[in-house]
Amino acid sequence: MMVNLTSLDLGSNNFSGTIPANLASCLKLKAINLARNNLIGEVPETFKNFPSLSYLSLSNCSLNNISTALKVLQHCPNLTVLVLTINFYNEQLPPDDDLQFKALKALVIANCRLTGSIPPWLNGLTQLQLLDLSWNHLTGSIPGYFGDFKSLFYLDLSNNSLSGEIPKNLTQLQSLISRDISLEEPSPDFPFFKRRNTSMAQYKQIMRFPPFLDLSSNHLTGPIWREFGNLKKLHVLDLKHNNLSGTIPGSLSGMSSIEMLDLSFNSLTGTIPASLVSLSFLSKFSVAYNNLTGFIPSGGQFPTFANSSFEGNSGLCGEFFMNCRKSQDPLQTPASEKKKDRAIILPVLTGFGIGFLVTVIVLLVVPAIRDKNKTD
Repeated sequence: MMVNLTSLDLGSNNFSGTIPANLASCLKLKAINLARNNLIGEVPETFKNFPSLSYLSLSNCSLNNISTALKVLQHCPNLTVLVLTINFYNEQLPPDDDLQFKALKALVIANCRLTGSIPPWLNGLTQLQLLDLSWNHLTGSIPGYFGDFKSLFYLDLSNNSLSGEIPKNLTQLQSLISRDISLEEPSPDFPFFKRRNTSMAQYKQIMRFPPFLDLSSNHLTGPIWREFGNLKKLHVLDLKHNNLSGTIPGSLSGMSSIEMLDLSFNSLTGTIPASLVSLSFLSKFSVAYNNLTGFIPSGGQFPTFANSSFEGNSGLCGEFFMNCRKSQDPLQTPASEKKKDRAIILPVLTGFGIGFLVTVIVLLVVPAIRDKNKTD
């Protein structure tokens, strides 16, 4: 009987209508998956104080009123994982200061086209390990308090309209420095579904997600902090499609576990630090479409990166990218090259002058002397 169920997976069953209010009567239910159905309406009030519920996925439905949903679900004392992706279209993420999810470890509210700013009530989610607010229309700045979350190791704020500098506090995330997180968490029979481009990654446990920081496709400005090099456990750092400026810190070589580093489509200047060749796990790298100059490092993983990783930087050159001498501006030829050119051109001009003088003497002066001698 359903009364004794601990896990209920009704995902992808084309159910329509509203969420059954009587589910809350199943007091032993710990995990509920209603994702990818045709559900409408709101989260029922009966879900308040759902005693055992720790995992709830309502993604890919057509629910409305995110404020009501959060106000109801905050009363589930053991709720650990909440997935609300692809719902609540064009609503505002509620700014309420009194929302509390003390047990929550994973919150996913992605691809909802939500408006507003990142709300202050998130500051109370001190147990948070995974936060995904990507593919919305959020504005304002990234809160510095995220850096105070001791267990947060997966943060996706990509594809929003966030502005301002990257909070330096994000370089102090302890889980990305030491990665010492408890493995005690719910493990339902059904997985998370996390879309990455066209591929679909499936995870049943939070800990299966890679240490991840994605702030791409926003309006962020300012520098890339050198302190990012402290994040030794980070696997993915994606900062592409922003307005970041300044140089690429050589200290990024301290991210010894990094597998993907994307800094493309910004306004970065200077050179690519040679120290990055020490990143032995780096399999995807891009600095395309910045204002970088100088030589591309040729050691480590760099010979494996495609030319597209460096394109859009007219001042970059390297062994595997383009011939550096051909890429130089002839109006800005180095002084040593100019001296070399003078050393070659001067003897040539001197030789040409001497040859011309000898020719004049042979053709004009000598015949004139001969004629004069004949006359005499």
